[in-house]
Amino acid sequence: MKRIALLILTNLAVVLVLGTVASLLGANRYLAGSGLQLGTLLAFCFVFGFGGAFISLLISRPVAKWSTRAKVISGNEGSMEAWLIATVSALAEKAGVGMPQVAVYEGEANAFATGATRNRSLVAVSTGLLRTMDRRQVEAVLAHEIAHVANGDMVTLTLLQGVLNTFVMFLSRVIGHLIDRAFLKNDKDESSIVFTLSVLVLDLVFGLVASMIVAAYSRHREYRADAGSAALLGRPDAMISALKALGGHGENALPKSLAAFGIAGKRVSALFASHPTINDRIAALQGTQG
Repeated sequence: MKRIALLILTNLAVVLVLGTVASLLGANRYLAGSGLQLGTLLAFCFVFGFGGAFISLLISRPVAKWSTRAKVISGNEGSMEAWLIATVSALAEKAGVGMPQVAVYEGEANAFATGATRNRSLVAVSTGLLRTMDRRQVEAVLAHEIAHVANGDMVTLTLLQGVLNTFVMFLSRVIGHLIDRAFLKNDKDESSIVFTLSVLVLDLVFGLVASMIVAAYSRHREYRADAGSAALLGRPDAMISALKALGGHGENALPKSLAAFGIAGKRVSALFASHPTINDRIAALQGTQG
């Protein structure tokens, strides 16, 4: 359950870098010179917007392992590792997805899944989670992460982010052009430094607004993954128990680039929160009981 930060910070950073490179290479001047070329601008923003999102998706698995220092296990390390591999394998087969890489990392109670496709994913659990939960609860958490993979959440999130990136870049350049021309009375063929600075600021501002939209979608997906865990295990009790255990640990922070993908997301604010509250998630699961 970790999906917003890999496409809030990583994606936002990629888009800002691509936008800055475009400015340095003169692409903005070409697009805005002699009047704004809306068709060309939209195509440019589409390529760069989806490019940033898909770059984030393609590098999500290695970035996740690097940022958490997670170690991929084979099952030969010990009895716990063997159980983790066997459990993930059984859940993946039941969900109809390829066997993910399974990793363990040092940290407070949390877990996440990421990866470019349903058949090339990573499921990681923290040492804190393994220490504080019984196997029934850990199995529920693993089922939640497999549900994310089975639902294709990473790809869906990438497509959403690509659309938002496109409009962020497009609107930033249109408004930057209007500021450059109308407010500064700039009638020259080439855009001024004011246009470039306006675009950089607007990219950031609109990017944050887009992040709120992605966060709202992420919260919706958490409910679906909770329900997916209950479906894979045949009942919601274990997931409810796991959530109650997580609720007792407070905010167990992951690296910022992964916070949206964790089982227990850190709530910075209601608008940017990648996860519903533990109580809301428990109430939703209790509503599924018979």
